[in-house]
Amino acid sequence: MASLMQGRLPISQDLLMMQKGMLMRKVRSKSWKKQRYFRLQDDGMTVWHSRQAGGTAKPTFSISDVERVREGHESELLRSLAEELPLEQGFTIVFHGRRSNLDLVANSVEEAKIWMQGLQHLVDFVTGMDQQERLDQYHDWFQRGDRNQDGRMSFHEVQRLLHLMNVEMDQEYAFQLFQTADTSESGTLEGEEFVQFYKALTKRTEVHEVFENFSADGQKLTLLEFVDFLREEQKEGERASDLALELIDRYEPSDSGKLRHVLSMDGFLSYLCSKDGDIFNPTCLPIYQDMTQPLNHYYINSSHNTYLVGDQLCGQSSVEGYIRALKRGCRCVEVDIWDGPSGEPIVYHGHTLTSRIPFKDVVATVAQYAFQTSDYPVILSLENHCSWEQQQVMANHLTEILGEQLLSTTLDGLLPTQLPSPEELRRKILVKGKKLRTLEEDLEEEEEEEELESELEGGQEADSELEAQLESEPQELSPRSKDKKKEKVVIRPLFCPPICCEVMIQAPISKPESLLFPKQRSKPILCPSLSALVVYLKSVPFHSFTHSKEHYRFYETSSFSESKARSLIKEAGNEFVQHNAWQLSRVYPSGLRTDSSNYNPQELWNAGCQMVAMNVQTAGLEMDIYDGLFRQNGGCGYVLKPDFLRDAQSSFHPERPISPYKAQTLLIQVISGQQLPKEDTSKERSIVDPLVRVEIFGVRPDTARQETSYVENNGFNPYWGQTLSFRVLVPELALLRFVVKDYNWKSRNDFIGQYTVPWTCMQQGYRHIHLLSKDGISLHPASIFVNISIREGLEGDES
Repeated sequence: MASLMQGRLPISQDLLMMQKGMLMRKVRSKSWKKQRYFRLQDDGMTVWHSRQAGGTAKPTFSISDVERVREGHESELLRSLAEELPLEQGFTIVFHGRRSNLDLVANSVEEAKIWMQGLQHLVDFVTGMDQQERLDQYHDWFQRGDRNQDGRMSFHEVQRLLHLMNVEMDQEYAFQLFQTADTSESGTLEGEEFVQFYKALTKRTEVHEVFENFSADGQKLTLLEFVDFLREEQKEGERASDLALELIDRYEPSDSGKLRHVLSMDGFLSYLCSKDGDIFNPTCLPIYQDMTQPLNHYYINSSHNTYLVGDQLCGQSSVEGYIRALKRGCRCVEVDIWDGPSGEPIVYHGHTLTSRIPFKDVVATVAQYAFQTSDYPVILSLENHCSWEQQQVMANHLTEILGEQLLSTTLDGLLPTQLPSPEELRRKILVKGKKLRTLEEDLEEEEEEEELESELEGGQEADSELEAQLESEPQELSPRSKDKKKEKVVIRPLFCPPICCEVMIQAPISKPESLLFPKQRSKPILCPSLSALVVYLKSVPFHSFTHSKEHYRFYETSSFSESKARSLIKEAGNEFVQHNAWQLSRVYPSGLRTDSSNYNPQELWNAGCQMVAMNVQTAGLEMDIYDGLFRQNGGCGYVLKPDFLRDAQSSFHPERPISPYKAQTLLIQVISGQQLPKEDTSKERSIVDPLVRVEIFGVRPDTARQETSYVENNGFNPYWGQTLSFRVLVPELALLRFVVKDYNWKSRNDFIGQYTVPWTCMQQGYRHIHLLSKDGISLHPASIFVNISIREGLEGDES
């Protein structure tokens, strides 16, 4: 293979066959199934397709875009076409981010295996590339610049390459670099000559300056000099001495340098570009927080209408929504269940044109993917709209498919005094939904229920049981105060005629016989077997914070629309904080967001709301903030709230934060950028004019943004050297979002890349920020180089 792969990827028969190309069927829907000719390009990194062999080809995907390859039977779409297309010949290419999967069907099982094995081999290779290999792009750039593929590059080709690299350079200076690198004086660059040209082009002058500030001879940093740098600039404190030795051993390329405990310029740059030199503190990447506190003490990564992969009105419902949500770390997923055909409940957005999927498929998908990304508990938030019979089917599917994963009783069988911790609930799936009785009643009457059930099974008369049930006073859905709405629930007896399915939750009625023929519009009753599966997460309506304190228990949870939650924060912010210190809250997007847009989660986190549900299928600023918070703690989906949001007596008010929260000043010197991508890659001659915007999200007084000026015509190595200053009252709640934009005086600036980091996970000193796309995918090697400094203990009014 040529280019980037040459000499590094072992040639296999599968890859050679893929390079020859194969005809396969591309499947988009049940009605769209077309033959296309797919071929792995010579660079080993891209797959192109055409309508037929030898036809006009266009790029389909890059290997670096692929997350994994699935077998045909794992595809929802291919399974639905199993009678028409053989499953064993199909496979699915799953991409990073929100890009739709690609379903393909080969002409034989053997050909399908060739592509599946070959693609997975390439994906594993790219994933396993170490930092140095990823930075080593000489061959890749040479391949792109060498237009006539003759193995050498003329100055004309170099000029074209500079445009491809997103840099506009003075022609005279570019020619000077070209001549210096052309040691053979052939008028072209070959092999090592191009490497030298590339190194001269990518020389990091600003890093050299930092290096020389601490190096006595300008050639190396001694151990003591490096310790000084780590302590003074990087704010590593007392660990600087031990850390210096570790970093030299890790990043110094020469063995002699390692032996002498010195760091060369190349080693210094490698350190600054590594995870250790990243703005995100590497100690926050694994699970580092206390995971033994009650569930309500954590922010929980939550998804809204998880089954949707598009909009809220006509979008597609798919188990793929659950796969993507769970794999990105969501721990609370939503399921809207309605009566379906043939007695099988279905999942979709009710009263809309969204497609439908079987409930049992959703449960099976959750069972398979729940703990692939995180071992911590998954919450199934059920929106139950089913009849009594199909609720029974739901309960059966949950118990039979989830098995031991399903939590169906308290952990120790005893009445708890607080919610269990994520640690105690490892690899457990919890059901959140309505419940007929309290947890106390469940535990107290468990033995009595078993005895009653055995008596009924032993032959107790069904008629007398029905009569007893109808004459008894209906049971309340949940204990409430006298001023609550007078809603009652009737439990259907075990042996009940079908017409009992029509018994509904409604206002109290005087005559039992009228239960059989209700005249008013009402809601289906709750099936006891489904109710019993709700243990720690009983859904209850919210009336007021006072009402919740007086009448609700710690395992009862309320849901709020985004607008209701916002108004409560403004009206009673401190009460909301105290409420969320002992009870779970779930917030969901407004019903007006039919396009599946999102709201800013920060405002709700400020009040301690745990389950702030998002339309995770929609990229944008709001999801950048969301992903930024949950990037920490191993991406496990649980983040411990600050201590003042875990205290039921807290005096904190998110709208009016006051002492004792110390204000801090943040100074960010935005120094330079590296290899920023073009927004519009179709315009070969266009070059970006980048600027950097820094945004802070936190309590209202802390929310701010500033930006640098733009650098004209240089996306390759722009230099800003500008300092931005922010004053922050509650750093524990703050997140920083770095956005790089392409300046456009005619319209809105175009997005290039972003990265969001919690204040508490930010490292000070000289740091690189490795940019992500709108979908949260790495834009490697694009980055910006900054210097971060935090000053504490400021005087003056902090309110």
